[in-house]
Amino acid sequence: MDWKSAVKYRLIVRLFCLAAWAALPSAHAGGAEPPAAVLHERLTRLAASPAELPAALRRGQAAASVCRHCHGPGGNSALPEVPNLASQNADYLLEQMNKFVLGTRKSSDFMTGMIRALTPEERVDIALFLSRQPVAYAPAARGSDAGRALFGQLCAKCHGDAAAGSHRIPRLAGQQMKYLEDSLKRYRSGMGERLDPMMAAYTRNLEDTDILALAAHLAALRP
Repeated sequence: MDWKSAVKYRLIVRLFCLAAWAALPSAHAGGAEPPAAVLHERLTRLAASPAELPAALRRGQAAASVCRHCHGPGGNSALPEVPNLASQNADYLLEQMNKFVLGTRKSSDFMTGMIRALTPEERVDIALFLSRQPVAYAPAARGSDAGRALFGQLCAKCHGDAAAGSHRIPRLAGQQMKYLEDSLKRYRSGMGERLDPMMAAYTRNLEDTDILALAAHLAALRP
């Protein structure tokens, strides 16, 4: 795909996203937001229930249709700056959606609007569904020895040796390289939509070449 086709494709995807947001009903408008702990308890219960999980996954697949235009079918993004959601940790996905609803995480207006239009129960179902979708593993670049060393020094303690994360910490293995690079630079700057004191401290002294090496290492890891 040449650069003109790539730009055209990205514009079309964004227009689809805007159209999807505009078409959504305000499912949760005016409703009281349940405590986050209640939603995470619901997620844990459904995940452990053979009787309830299949229906929750079907509901999640239907509700996640609003996500596919940007994040791709099954949560596998076709846009390098948009993250894959497939196989992401369910509690982490739910926590991030809750943050969009509460305004503690910010992105584009249509992203915030789409998530706020979902009911709390739909957010739980989406998190369950996406967490169980396979990653279309296709690393854009070879791994980096320098990135592997930096990851071991700075990231593995929280994200795990295999970059799989945990309940509330995201999986980074197999993530979009451009998205990882952009996110690390935003954390380093301490400005914009990604504010996190711990991440800012760990990224503060990274050069652009360090960030590129880290992103290359993580994107090349098999999820």
